[in-house]
Amino acid sequence: MQRIHTFLDLVVRQGGSDLHLVAGNPPRIRLHGIAYAIKYRELTEDDVHDLVHGLIPKNNLEEFEKKGNTDFSYEFGDEARFRVNVFRHLGGLGAVFRAISSKTPTLNELGLPPVIKNLTRHTKGLILVTGPTGSGKSTTLASMLDFVNSERHGHIITIEDPVEYIHKTKHCLFSQREIGTHTSSFHSALMSALREDPDVILVGEMRDQETIHLALTAAEMGILVMATLHTNGAAASIDRIINSFSAGEEPYVRTMLSTSLISVISQQLVRKADNKGRVPAVEILINNSAVSNLIREGKNDQIENVIQSGGMLGMQRMDTALMRLVDANIITPEEAYFKARNKEGFEHMLDGHELVEEAASSEDEQHTVNLP
Repeated sequence: MQRIHTFLDLVVRQGGSDLHLVAGNPPRIRLHGIAYAIKYRELTEDDVHDLVHGLIPKNNLEEFEKKGNTDFSYEFGDEARFRVNVFRHLGGLGAVFRAISSKTPTLNELGLPPVIKNLTRHTKGLILVTGPTGSGKSTTLASMLDFVNSERHGHIITIEDPVEYIHKTKHCLFSQREIGTHTSSFHSALMSALREDPDVILVGEMRDQETIHLALTAAEMGILVMATLHTNGAAASIDRIINSFSAGEEPYVRTMLSTSLISVISQQLVRKADNKGRVPAVEILINNSAVSNLIREGKNDQIENVIQSGGMLGMQRMDTALMRLVDANIITPEEAYFKARNKEGFEHMLDGHELVEEAASSEDEQHTVNLP
């Protein structure tokens, strides 16, 4: 326990997001999006077993023995919590610890667009927060829930795998449920939540058709539903929902989504110019009559045009968000280029790829991570 706590303490003090313990490799810490090796020997399978086995809850241990992987949360004093995944792989055993701050950041602290506060003030409908793994979706949703908690009274139910941010009562009553500990699945927990007088339901991940259908139903019933999808871009998120259903159900689902959707917030994390952290770059789609008609008619390929012309409503494309961060000298043109969808719009800002590679090489040397 002392050794694993030494590694976890290093992650917290360095401001890292993840700790990787994989047999056959030295431990690694992800700092500002890049995984750096710790100056430590290569871990054996026994090393990883000794480090993580004592942390695994009994129920998760049974799941691990059956499936070869398991997820759970781990409290690390008052400083942080960790979302943990333990897995078997070709080289033996591995574990990844995702750091979760004990303090929920505010929307202002995250630097998210002000329009998100107005979207969160809706009392019914569906808000999707999407992006790749590690893009900060959980943190954004936690901040949105904290904003609701500060502004109005009600009952907020979260369904997560596992529970990440722990919310304290301000004005709202919280019921936080963990898959595998308090309920068997997102679907069953969401079905139960509809009978638990909720004002807001957070669905940690819409993984299957049944969960998506229930989330849409809840939004139509007058509940504010917030959920995540692992998709890139607003239009792709809408496609993902609709494509989860059979062709015969598609018109019905399109109609439900066109009326219940509030917004799609698609984000990714980009490195700051000073290499001292990351900031979210956010694409925002807000449902209006034009978007609703496109969804209903199956013209999702035209949604990008609506986002581009909807700046007065608070909409913005991902590339627009990146360009604004460059103009504010928050990120470099090179970082924007690598994260952009239409890279041609950023090519004129680059000095040359060789300079980018040299900067990355010197940075690796600068950020060697040492154990205390």
